[in-house]
Amino acid sequence: MPIKYISHAKNPVEGQAILNNITRPQRVLRYRENNQVFDRIQRGMPFYEVETQEIIGEPSDNLVLRGECLSACAYLKTQNIQVDLVYIDPPFASGADYAKKVYIRKHPKLAEKIAAAEQTMDSEELRSFEEKMYGDMWQKEDYLNWMYENLMAIKSVMSDTASIYVHLDWHIGHYVKILMDEVFGEGNFINEIIWCYSRPSINSQKNFTKLHDTIFWYSADRDNFIANMNDVRIEYSEKTKERNKYGSGGSKYSGESTERITHEDGKIPEDYWNIPMVVGNANEVVGYSTQKPEALLQRIIKASSNENMIIADFFGGSGVTAKVAHDLGRRFIHCDVGINSIQTVRDRLKEAGASFQMLEIQDGVSLFRNPQQTMDKLATLIPSLQRGVEGIGAFWFGSIVDSKLGTMPVYVPNLLNSQEKVLDIPQMNQILNQELPDLDIDVKKVIVYYIDIDGEQALKKFIHNNNNTNIEVELKDLKNLLHDVVIEDIVKVKCSEVEDGFEVEIMEFISDRLLQKIETFNQKSSTKTPIVMSDDGLELIEMIALDCENDSGVWQSSTEIKIDKLGFVMKDGVKTKTFWDGKVFSEKQVKRLKVRNISGDETVMMLEAVQ
Repeated sequence: MPIKYISHAKNPVEGQAILNNITRPQRVLRYRENNQVFDRIQRGMPFYEVETQEIIGEPSDNLVLRGECLSACAYLKTQNIQVDLVYIDPPFASGADYAKKVYIRKHPKLAEKIAAAEQTMDSEELRSFEEKMYGDMWQKEDYLNWMYENLMAIKSVMSDTASIYVHLDWHIGHYVKILMDEVFGEGNFINEIIWCYSRPSINSQKNFTKLHDTIFWYSADRDNFIANMNDVRIEYSEKTKERNKYGSGGSKYSGESTERITHEDGKIPEDYWNIPMVVGNANEVVGYSTQKPEALLQRIIKASSNENMIIADFFGGSGVTAKVAHDLGRRFIHCDVGINSIQTVRDRLKEAGASFQMLEIQDGVSLFRNPQQTMDKLATLIPSLQRGVEGIGAFWFGSIVDSKLGTMPVYVPNLLNSQEKVLDIPQMNQILNQELPDLDIDVKKVIVYYIDIDGEQALKKFIHNNNNTNIEVELKDLKNLLHDVVIEDIVKVKCSEVEDGFEVEIMEFISDRLLQKIETFNQKSSTKTPIVMSDDGLELIEMIALDCENDSGVWQSSTEIKIDKLGFVMKDGVKTKTFWDGKVFSEKQVKRLKVRNISGDETVMMLEAVQ
């Protein structure tokens, strides 16, 4: 359970347009028991313990935080941290699955041969497979409830002069606009920004090509917000320059109008921005499927913040917000629930020379790389679970068929939806009075998994007193199922004292999780060349870090190398044209070793002192 719940404090603006088809989970929910009406306690944001994982660079209040938006905002409130600008690029309710391409690295021995022959690695030779990062599939009402809760949480940590930019597209943006009117107030709406980009059209399509996203800009207070329009002026077109080069005498404009049009620093941008979708600089590309260009964030951050202000992104993704904030002399807070996001931004910021703390919210759930992968994995972890069984609705995750009890529907909370994390009486009331009676098949028992439970004994008493069916309800803790599943990779190393320091050589790397994925890929890709691994498995390593300071607790990288998909080494954030040789050098005695595989799983192990 959370340590406590933190109040949002700032309520929606009264008298604004509202959507009537969502429940707004912060408001009081009523239910009946024995003909008496009870109110669900207005919870607020769940606050969990937060653990420091790593400190990069000098001591800093910049944060990279793994956790959900709600929990992150609860933590910020307990620390009395207010943010001056928020940009979020949340899921779009697009109905799409987003995948990361995972590249097999070149084996160190093969890399040595390539280097000796002065050859380069052809991109066509790269072997890869895809791994799902998250599924952007929502029922509309569920998405809007979730978004409302997040917007309320974000509003509670914004300063009085702050702005928020919410980046969406045609799938759900028009609904979220109404939510933002309700949460922030119609009067605090500043701009609807249309971000235009380009990509090839399809000759056979029967619609105009969709080539823009929408960004809604709201302020906390329309009468007192930051708007540095002079900092984002753009150069005039050649036609405009030609038209106005003679000043007021050579133009149809005169007086004040001419002076405004011919500002020496260019014009203030319109509310439609032509910024290429393709990242303009090769150094920007980080292999993240929903990555946005730095130029887009540069304009937003310059326009709505000043140096040393705090810029926050609670769905941080590729880390573009934090990276640009750092480049522009701002402080940053990057938050995301996916480990791939956290690792991507960690490496990106380190390469940029930023200092920051890496924190993790201890919510009791052992996720895989992200909630979507965990949800997918659960289907294989629950013994004998079957999906898509007729006669049970979409509320149920699946069902188990037992020789004595028959079909047993199974409920699993959606890890992508924070509203479902706590099993309480109102949730159980829905199960007893709506979901059980709606079952179209004969059922003797259902299984209800939970992450957190609000008063287990009281909940069981409620089930006993209010279950008007003959169906038994069994409660099970989902954490017990997850905690025993994550199997660490196996790393075999050799430590040696060499001239001027110490050398750690990776002798063997075994990752059952990755080998299973590669085997699955090979089985499904019969028409392609199968991925064949070496006996020592060194191709599965992406990063190696050495901690010479701490043998436990907060990690501190004394030195580290990262191997890119071409096999080249980045040493301590600096790119090189050197291939990895299977070894890492340290000037100091090494206490701990961390190895990250190509999918992002990290294994930390103690190293025995070299005698």
